[in-house]
Amino acid sequence: MNRPLNSSDRRALGAVSELPVAIIGAGPVGLAAAVHLLGHGIEPVILEAGMQVGAAVRDWGHVPMFSPWGYSTDKATVALLQRQGWTHPDEGGYPTGLDLAERYLDPLAATPEIARRLRLGTRVTGIARAGHGKVRTAGRDDRPFEVRFVDGSGQEGRVFVHAVIDASGTWSSPNPAGAGGLPAIGERAAAARIRYGMPDVLGRERDRYAGRRVLVVGSGHSATGTLLDLAELARQAAGTSIVWAFRNTDQAKLFGGGEADQLPRRGALGLRLRALAEAGAYEIVAPFAVDAIETASDGNLRILGDREGTARTIEADEMVVATGLRPDLSILGELRIDLDPALDCPRALAPLIDPNEHSCGTVRPHGAAELAQPEPGLFIIGMKAYGRAPTFLLATGYEQARSVAAYLAGDLEAAARVELDLPETGVCNGPGRREAEEAACCGPAASVAPAKASACC
Repeated sequence: MNRPLNSSDRRALGAVSELPVAIIGAGPVGLAAAVHLLGHGIEPVILEAGMQVGAAVRDWGHVPMFSPWGYSTDKATVALLQRQGWTHPDEGGYPTGLDLAERYLDPLAATPEIARRLRLGTRVTGIARAGHGKVRTAGRDDRPFEVRFVDGSGQEGRVFVHAVIDASGTWSSPNPAGAGGLPAIGERAAAARIRYGMPDVLGRERDRYAGRRVLVVGSGHSATGTLLDLAELARQAAGTSIVWAFRNTDQAKLFGGGEADQLPRRGALGLRLRALAEAGAYEIVAPFAVDAIETASDGNLRILGDREGTARTIEADEMVVATGLRPDLSILGELRIDLDPALDCPRALAPLIDPNEHSCGTVRPHGAAELAQPEPGLFIIGMKAYGRAPTFLLATGYEQARSVAAYLAGDLEAAARVELDLPETGVCNGPGRREAEEAACCGPAASVAPAKASACC
């Protein structure tokens, strides 16, 4: 719809509750939300910017997941697929991102239930209450949402819905290298030599890094995977050297929980990284805060920063910035939202996931109550719900989708119910770390109501 409202449109908008629910993003969590809505008899419309479902997942398709198949699929979605003759992969096996997309998301997108409700190549550009700006209150809750989009041909359009589930993720919004949250001076000018996220070092991007001096900035899971691949590349390709810089001054959790991690593959990654670091595979510069990036005449980089109060310069041919992600909130600018000022996540969720306070690796299951916004009918779920917090599991997003769908269907009991146990990382940090370990606060506690869960987890 790309024309002014006519009388027919206005009559249709009178029955707001009969309009569909918009789901923004056709990744694993967005598609799960659609399946759960259908299970409650609610019509979804799924708007996906990419030309395939799971566009972000495919971008890190070369990466082996540390969550096995059993944690990587949603129960309601699996039930729908199995009715179509689909066979679940071995629950103990570990998919790559591409496996998840091709063996799970593609079959789901092909089901009649999802296919006719899926709009690919449809990038959402903004959401508002139809006819009501952000400031106007009177009658606001009775108005439908107007979701604006641009389709694959560049045509602007819109759809009217009675609720919005934003599952658009954070993959397209990486944090910059600059230590203060802004791009480092010169970072934009050096873009040709900087890669954000997790490059395919051993695959399609091998030639970019083989025989080069590569700087990796960051200390999370993305940095870990990239460092492990670069170490293997250095073994294969002479002249490849790796510098690892990170800001963290507390290295207690740098290599993860090891054998204490209930996701063994995740723990093993940290153990491998530790062994390589101790063997001298990386030149480690830490703590290091990036301030500026200079590009030499030959295109190589000089990264200027601060190391414990002393200026330090790192020279590199290529730079990988793996400093985390942040949500793109621009499409929500005309809606009333309440986000934590530090994490950009729903305010009620922030105490459960704030890395400044704790990091047990397990966030107690939560749902509609924690994710609801002041704009009735608006929910942010999936990775985007975590804002700038660094740790997220698909199983958490599936639980969010289940709860929000139940809430929109009016089943408040199901929305409040906890139906998920999450594995622990084996790592706790923060002000209460020692007390937390002594009290075993990171142990399973799925029966604890999310609002009352211990702050350390």
